[in-house]
Amino acid sequence: MRFAVSCEENGKRLDSFLRSRGVSRRLINSLKRTEGGITRRGETVRTVDRVFSGDEIDLYEPQQVRSAEKTSVPVLYEDEHCIVFSKPPFMPCHRSHGHYDDTLEIEFHRLYPDLAFRCINRLDKNTSGCVIAAKTLAGASWLQKSVRKVYVGMTKHDDLAGGRICATIARQEGSAIKRCVREDGRFAATTFLRLENIKNLTLTAFILETGRTHQIRVHCAHRGLPLLGDDLYGGDTSFMNRQALHCAKVSFAVPFTNEPISVFSPLPEDMVKLVGKNVDVKIL
Repeated sequence: MRFAVSCEENGKRLDSFLRSRGVSRRLINSLKRTEGGITRRGETVRTVDRVFSGDEIDLYEPQQVRSAEKTSVPVLYEDEHCIVFSKPPFMPCHRSHGHYDDTLEIEFHRLYPDLAFRCINRLDKNTSGCVIAAKTLAGASWLQKSVRKVYVGMTKHDDLAGGRICATIARQEGSAIKRCVREDGRFAATTFLRLENIKNLTLTAFILETGRTHQIRVHCAHRGLPLLGDDLYGGDTSFMNRQALHCAKVSFAVPFTNEPISVFSPLPEDMVKLVGKNVDVKIL
């Protein structure tokens, strides 16, 4: 990564200059401890030093080579800063009590055993679809601000063609997991668009404007149309044994090149069976 110092930035401390360019404190501290991590004209420069108009500051974060191991989880996209998986349902993203060897974190470490697992858009265990993992601190810092997601879910028949749900979300009293709509909750907004009615069911696209825990599931239940299979929020479990929710698309700018990328994950088998046909998610 290379940053050119402008006239307006002349005389700034290096750490302030880098922070103003969106480089996180965590990454700056990491690069300070890396040989050749922060240089000017090939020479190591300290974060307390001043930068001057015309300087070019280079940041270097060592890249890791992929191991010879393989993963059972499909890889949809990969570059030097990130990798995008198509996570199957019933697989947790992170290791936790009762889930040690069946997580996406483990699958990531099969490919990159020496890297930290930096999950950018964690999905619930039973939600399937696109999950982005950053391979570098720089990539993690960049992607946290640029990722946009589109989900596809199924409910019972919905007469509305689309709309926007604005309802504040809070933790359900007495539960460590469940959320609810409550006046004292945090602002949450979800845009939805009906894709298709199939018999007495509706396939819907959801775009998150905010990122609250269980947001789509809570907002669907609030409308009186919980996701199929979502037993936590009152969904009909006769159709599926998990919530019918899939992260079908993630869009982001490639770190430091700004190239726009859209990655698609096809509907999983259980949702295809429910719909009765395959749906091309690239229409999203």
